[in-house]
Amino acid sequence: MRGMSMLAMLTLTALAVLVALPICFIVLQAVFPHLGEASLHGAFSNILPVLGQENVAPLLGNTLRLGLGVMLASTLIGAPLGALRGLFRLPCARLWDLLFLVPFLLPPYIAALSWMMALQPGGYLMQLTGLHLGPLLFSPTGIILIMALGTFPVVYFAVSRSLAAAGGRLADVGRVCGATPWRAFFRITLPLALPALAACMLLTFTLAIEEYGVPAALGSQAGFLVLTTAIERRLSDWPIDLSGAAMLALLLVSLALLAYALQRAMLAGRRFETTNGKPVESARRELGPWRVPVLLLFTLISLLAVAVPIASMLASALTRTLSGGLSLQNFSLDHFSALLEQGGEPLQALSTSLSLAVGTALLAGLVGFASAWCVHGQRIRAAGWIDALSLLPASLPGVVVGVGLILAWNQSFWPVTPYGTWVILLLSYTCLLLPYPVRYVSAALAQIDASLEAAARVHGAGVMRSLRHVTLPLALPSLVAAMLMVFAVASRELVTSLLLAPAGVQTVSIFVWRQFEQGTIGQGMAMAVVAAAISLSLMLLGMRLQGRQTAGPG
Repeated sequence: MRGMSMLAMLTLTALAVLVALPICFIVLQAVFPHLGEASLHGAFSNILPVLGQENVAPLLGNTLRLGLGVMLASTLIGAPLGALRGLFRLPCARLWDLLFLVPFLLPPYIAALSWMMALQPGGYLMQLTGLHLGPLLFSPTGIILIMALGTFPVVYFAVSRSLAAAGGRLADVGRVCGATPWRAFFRITLPLALPALAACMLLTFTLAIEEYGVPAALGSQAGFLVLTTAIERRLSDWPIDLSGAAMLALLLVSLALLAYALQRAMLAGRRFETTNGKPVESARRELGPWRVPVLLLFTLISLLAVAVPIASMLASALTRTLSGGLSLQNFSLDHFSALLEQGGEPLQALSTSLSLAVGTALLAGLVGFASAWCVHGQRIRAAGWIDALSLLPASLPGVVVGVGLILAWNQSFWPVTPYGTWVILLLSYTCLLLPYPVRYVSAALAQIDASLEAAARVHGAGVMRSLRHVTLPLALPSLVAAMLMVFAVASRELVTSLLLAPAGVQTVSIFVWRQFEQGTIGQGMAMAVVAAAISLSLMLLGMRLQGRQTAGPG
């Protein structure tokens, strides 16, 4: 028991530093506007002035408009495709699944920059056809569509898996009992899919309001500012407004937490048991005369969501100069060669990102495994606190974590602080990505019989020894899969890198972003190709490992 208590105390301390401390300082800064001056006077005096500023209401309105628009567009794209995938025998079904993973795993800011290169005046579309879609691209509608093309896979996979599990089979039972096809769909199939559909719709809403890269890349030219970009501006433009940034961060967190609360409320009491005994694969219907139109629809979405942004990214990375256009004489590997120059800025940025990603994977994996183990089976009294703190970052936008870390560690009373060093980036990445190992390991621990640890204890092993020799080896595949996912995401994280990177420290995301700001787009896109390749490869490997662990030895 002593070992268990010690592990729980260390885990709770780590979560307090990683998660609770930044959130507490955001609240403190919002309440005490002079906190940075080591003064607590004027409590609550800045709340109404900040919220009453004339630009706050438009910021909130734009954020809600973006979230609701992306949620609706993602549903309109993903739900029909998911229904077709789940209920019908779709040719090349696994290929479509793989293709639709790509836009969700591609960093949103890289996708936005790729679309900019393709659709802006003088872009690749104009070079090929003489037309451009600049007015659409740099507009709220364009921002919503581009973000929806990156988030619709959330809806697609949720709906397809839900309907494939039992929707078609139970609808067939309804038809046997006399229901028409449409009646069976609306009375049986659709209600079974609604919980999953509602949950993923709210998830796309949350992903949209938390996103920084796409609104920052496209929204500034459209005059479309949202909370994430406004928070970043209050911290980067002089005079720096810490209290205002903290208030807007709390407003953004409130929206995200509200979405998660609605999601949990909608799912509560709406779980249906559709399988008893041995699971049977639901028979899928043939598409019949709709086969060709359905394949054309899947092909069109694949072209828009996958082919166009990736082709634009590759074209930008492979062309020697943008003015040279899409011609064979202009294609070159010079930008990729420049990335490998010894001692060059690109290689240093890549090395920094990979090093930070390795550190983040190790730290998040360690804290995540300990958190999941402490919570599993409610082993300790603080299990509820550990569970809440370890999963809270899932609802925290990256910009909020960045603000919290600035406020927490940029204080004069700390004898030692990670602020202004690479350690602050490690803390931010770990905080944001901690839910990955917690969720993966929790799923693995749920499949491990508690009697295995008990047997080790009966034979004389202590808590830590049984944990090290029994539980950890069994959960290791899921833990490794989670750490690969953490590595992949950490290597391309943008907003906290922009907010927290100290002078002289540059990551892959900062390098790509600044290359676009400086007009040297070729090298930026070459680096984006490398980052996307690393992220996609490691994420797919992690998902494959997790899939094997879930499937079990059979």
